Amino acid sequence: MTLETAEETNRSFRSFLPRALAGKCPACGEAKLFRSFLKPVDHCPKCGEAWHHHQADDFPPYIVILLLGHILVPTMYEVNTAFDVPYEWQIPIWITLTAVLALAMLQPVKGAVIGYQWARRLHGFGEEVVE
Repeated sequence: MTLETAEETNRSFRSFLPRALAGKCPACGEAKLFRSFLKPVDHCPKCGEAWHHHQADDFPPYIVILLLGHILVPTMYEVNTAFDVPYEWQIPIWITLTAVLALAMLQPVKGAVIGYQWARRLHGFGEEVVE
């Protein structure tokens, strides 16, 4: 296996996604990717990969909203079909469940977006051009 092939294997979907979803560095999988809830570290302390130039922006919240809609709407429909829960109880239940799921999903999704950008060499994660 050549160095380039090893590098491509390291940047494959199977290798970076579990590490990024776990909040670890997508490159080495050893150090934390985030220094606070949604703020990534500038550089990985283990492998030295720079993370300051990622451009995740609003894409992770968009993905979370899309996923929550696909999870909660059918769940609400099934609960209302199967049980006779008063609406006064459902409102706080669904709002709380939505907030908890959104907060639980946001950091792993942002890690996955940053990992995807790194794996595909987007937004400054590509090879350095030497002239």
